[in-house]
Amino acid sequence: MKYLVRDKMLAIGDDYRIEDEDGRHAFLVDGKALRFRDMLELKDPDGRILITLREKLFGLRDAMTLERDEQRLAVIRRKRFSLLRNHFRVTLVEGTELDVSGRILDREFKVEYDGELLALVSRQWYRVRETYAVDVVREDADAALLVAVAVCVIRMAEKEREDAAALPA
Repeated sequence: MKYLVRDKMLAIGDDYRIEDEDGRHAFLVDGKALRFRDMLELKDPDGRILITLREKLFGLRDAMTLERDEQRLAVIRRKRFSLLRNHFRVTLVEGTELDVSGRILDREFKVEYDGELLALVSRQWYRVRETYAVDVVREDADAALLVAVAVCVIRMAEKEREDAAALPA
């Protein structure tokens, strides 16, 4: 199932809608403005919170946590020792690890588990600048989790780019 993400387009704050491949409203990413740290909520069409995305504070490395029902679901970090600059690791609470790699800022990357493709993120088919697709390849995969992972790694990569640009030359 493909999900079409139109982030930051005609949105107030960090809110944006996600539609399925048939054009139906599937999720809403609700940015919480005026907070000390980055926090987003992935909601279903009825407004129920599915996953909360939080920036982890005071860590040695940037990280974001994903929570479901106020319980930690996963932690996302940039992979330490990787030849690829755009490589993230998602560690689920039960110990499962997902790999995210590709051109994150270009919205061209994949999410894999043990070498098996779970989701492909691409803007290849879309001409609108801030539009990309999250194609959840496995039917039994947690679509909300994979969409949340895509949103998080893009946000982390953009923040890292902004922080690097703010450093004196």
